[in-house]
Amino acid sequence: MRRDLEDAAVHLGRPHDLRFKPMFGGLMAYLDEKPCAWLTAGGLALKLAAADQPALLRLEGASRLIAKPGAAPSRHYIVLPASLRHDTASLATWLARSAAGAVGNVRRSRR
Repeated sequence: MRRDLEDAAVHLGRPHDLRFKPMFGGLMAYLDEKPCAWLTAGGLALKLAAADQPALLRLEGASRLIAKPGAAPSRHYIVLPASLRHDTASLATWLARSAAGAVGNVRRSRR
């Protein structure tokens, strides 16, 4: 999963803007120092703005992340289907949306 994200960042021309940090039993991925994805035992989940989530959730195999048994589904993180993870160009598009959504969330929170 990590390699899939690294390939997507390279596709965007931004391999040096992606970093990983162990968090909550998985790896949190950051693009431009903003959280963009969570690599867990449940899969690779992208953090997306609410407006971007319905399109991804329509893909077969996509679902809201459930971080641990009994937890509520995430409002922000969507687990990607394997077919999307292995499609570098499509994953790069979604990674860019994640990064754009993170910037938008920062701007809104500073108002």
